[in-house]
Amino acid sequence: MEKGLMTIGEIAEFYGVSRKAMRLYEKKGIIKPVKVDPANGYRYYSAAQVEQLNVLLELKALGFSLDEIKTVIDGSTAKGALLAMLQKKRQAWQKAMDMAKFKGECLDHIIQNVQCSRPAEKIAQMTEDERAWLLVKMVCVEEAGVRQSLSEALWL
Repeated sequence: MEKGLMTIGEIAEFYGVSRKAMRLYEKKGIIKPVKVDPANGYRYYSAAQVEQLNVLLELKALGFSLDEIKTVIDGSTAKGALLAMLQKKRQAWQKAMDMAKFKGECLDHIIQNVQCSRPAEKIAQMTEDERAWLLVKMVCVEEAGVRQSLSEALWL
């Protein structure tokens, strides 16, 4: 091994990525080894590339594409454009968190409705009408009025 450099295997193992992924990052021009041994093709990475890989993995975990990550790492993005990109990703995560919160609330509502329903060992032991009512109570609709209308329509 070259002094102060890490092989592709060492850096891949340290960060838990595959050698194939490292080669993809090189092919896309995101992280290029500082040295490739012409005799055996071994790739060597410096501390700077280790930091770049750390940034790449962090941005990838935040949902950025490899093309977006390349523009961040190579410095070709102006500060304003970078901030806009980060804000857009932040908004996407906020939307995902809001949706996850809504789904959690729906599950809480369904749990509450099932707990309040007629006790039965198995749903199959319920009458058809009881099962239909239980299923209606399990539906999570955003608007209470819509939920009421749905329930009334099903029982007409």
